[in-house]
Amino acid sequence: MAKILGYIATSLDGFIATEEDNLEWLFEYNDLDLGEHDYRKFITRIRTVVMGRGTYDFLAREDSPWAYDEQRVLVVTSKSIPTPKGRLETRGDVDDLISELRGLSDGDVWVLGGGKLQMAFIERCALDEIEIYVMPELLGGGRPLFPPAGFRTSLRLLQARSLDQGCVRLHYAFDHSSRSEDIVSVQFRGSL
Repeated sequence: MAKILGYIATSLDGFIATEEDNLEWLFEYNDLDLGEHDYRKFITRIRTVVMGRGTYDFLAREDSPWAYDEQRVLVVTSKSIPTPKGRLETRGDVDDLISELRGLSDGDVWVLGGGKLQMAFIERCALDEIEIYVMPELLGGGRPLFPPAGFRTSLRLLQARSLDQGCVRLHYAFDHSSRSEDIVSVQFRGSL
């Protein structure tokens, strides 16, 4: 069975992008040495990339070529994508998507991008592990790593490690046994 993973960078004050969805602050760390945790190594074990529409639109606006030709890409959206930038499929229902992903056995799944989609997976106890790269930057506001959702769960620290240029890697596993029994179904709020 495939693991469903998060792999994301955040500022020290908990933001993944500015209010304008700008990532220039993060691009300043492009030469960061992550060693065995480098993105290029991480992506080799990923067979399926899942992203929300906002993340897809952000990537589609970039001049760079589509980065996910080697992976199955699923975009969670209620709207069609008439001229997709790369090979992809769309899904409209997060619960059905999670059931589909749990049936995969050809490699791991990466929930890429924004906190809304990751939180939708977390609320459904569907994210197995997350790697968070905390960058030594204070953005003072922007898109939060985890949008407030009123959902509580416990995580188990697998590793905390100081890396290059003041970056800290936090690797957690979600403790699905701490899930509240009265949370049977979580309604997704808002668009991804």
